[in-house]
Amino acid sequence: MMLAQRGRDTAPELALRRALHALGFRYRVDLPIPGMRRRRADVTFVKWRTAVFVQGCFWHACPQHLHAPVHNAEWWREKLEGNVRRDADTDAHLVRLGWVPLRLWEHEAVDAAVGKVVGALASRGHPRALRLLGETVPAIR
Repeated sequence: MMLAQRGRDTAPELALRRALHALGFRYRVDLPIPGMRRRRADVTFVKWRTAVFVQGCFWHACPQHLHAPVHNAEWWREKLEGNVRRDADTDAHLVRLGWVPLRLWEHEAVDAAVGKVVGALASRGHPRALRLLGETVPAIR
């Protein structure tokens, strides 16, 4: 049953990608995490070392929306806790490499999610993100 779940191109992910593209951002999709070939980021800004993950509320145990399954509850609890631990491990790995991991929930409004991505990119000095936030682009010397 879990094999039928989409691993990429979910509706929230596509909405985020469309909005970012409309603002002129270019990115890589479904790119493996450096040093962790089996883990992938949904949207990656390689030059700016920013990895964006769009997380499903069920699979990543959203604190607001998780409704724990009743049947086979112990197995599901362990499965979901393992997902959360893997997410934390991936984030820690990216931070050690000097990357910014950004986790967004599927229930977040697209505008709010785009704002978080633009803010993260601006913190890395991305010129388009800085312009969108009304900040000055630092001079290159």
